[in-house]
Amino acid sequence: MTRDLSKRVVFKHTLLFVLTFITSSMTGALFVGHTAGIPDDFVLFSSDGFRFYMDMVLWEGVLFAALLLGFLAVHEFGHYFAAVRHRISASLPYFIPFPISPIGTLGAVIRIRSQIQHTRHMFDVGAAGPIAGFIAALLILLFGFATLPGPEYMQNFAGHELLNEYIEKHEAFPDEPITDTRSHEPDVMVLGNTLLFSMIASFFDDVPPMWELYHYPFLFAGWLGLFFTALNLLPVGQLDGGHILYTLIGYRRHRIAARGFFLVVMVLAGLGAIPLIQTLLMDTDVPLTLTSWLIWTLVSLILIARGFRMQAAWTFGGWAFVLAMDLLLLQVFDPSIFSGFTIWIFWALFIVFLVKIEHPPVAIEEPLTPGRKVLGWICMILFLLCISPNPIYFT
Repeated sequence: MTRDLSKRVVFKHTLLFVLTFITSSMTGALFVGHTAGIPDDFVLFSSDGFRFYMDMVLWEGVLFAALLLGFLAVHEFGHYFAAVRHRISASLPYFIPFPISPIGTLGAVIRIRSQIQHTRHMFDVGAAGPIAGFIAALLILLFGFATLPGPEYMQNFAGHELLNEYIEKHEAFPDEPITDTRSHEPDVMVLGNTLLFSMIASFFDDVPPMWELYHYPFLFAGWLGLFFTALNLLPVGQLDGGHILYTLIGYRRHRIAARGFFLVVMVLAGLGAIPLIQTLLMDTDVPLTLTSWLIWTLVSLILIARGFRMQAAWTFGGWAFVLAMDLLLLQVFDPSIFSGFTIWIFWALFIVFLVKIEHPPVAIEEPLTPGRKVLGWICMILFLLCISPNPIYFT
């Protein structure tokens, strides 16, 4: 195995990290930067304006970027060092700057250049990243909870006048979002709760509601750490979760489990897609319910057929299952509770067109050691603890 750690390669990866740090700092400052007290005639490129921005806004963004990229680095270097240990050719982490993303990045990846031949090696490389990253995210969260300021912390942010009036009166956060129309931002961004986050939060006081969580650098970065951990642990294709579950149950069982999980993803995608289509068609003269169902029926058939490679039994059986479950759930429950489920549409597309559903067979399949089996099932439990059916949505 050869590893290219030349100055040119190290410079390229370092430059990507620096660019990602800059974009994450700038966009992260929009969430966690202290904006209360900005004068009406604020001009960034004036001496006073730039000083205010540096003192009150940007440094909070730098803190957020350091926490987020720290988590990403720990996750990816977990993969990298596991690959090095087994003499598997792997690149240094590629950090991906993306200024138009709400967090300034699309994450980070490493490139495995050589085929992994042994299931044990695949398990080690696949599990090392999520385990290391989860520990980092957990430490960030615990520090954030342990150092939580009181509700009056929200006075640092402009556009929260009604909320701060409520806090001054009740010395606590409200149970529901308070929309302040004076801020000209009637939509409220809500982060989806998870089993693990809610369990940890139950031990602390002054925990902010999920619709204000993004103003807290440690909590926001820690929550994103849980989110990215869960995303990587999706048990399909060549994601970390796909590697891990494949090595735990073998090729044939994983093929069935991954297909079943994909159908669950499609059900959730439908719960988000059908109301979304109705909203998009609201100003037209077409029958909303019938048209939205017809569009989703066609789109879901295309995705399922492509995902299952046109295998008739799986395609039409899975298609019928998805439509039946969507119909049942939308009839039984208020459709408004599925706010935020539109993200599952993107996850379905992500699985079908990028990572695929099934994991390709490994050349040398060998049973995992007892310790690896325990860690593998712990990873699957972490997926359930860290996943949210509606991770990010707007009210």
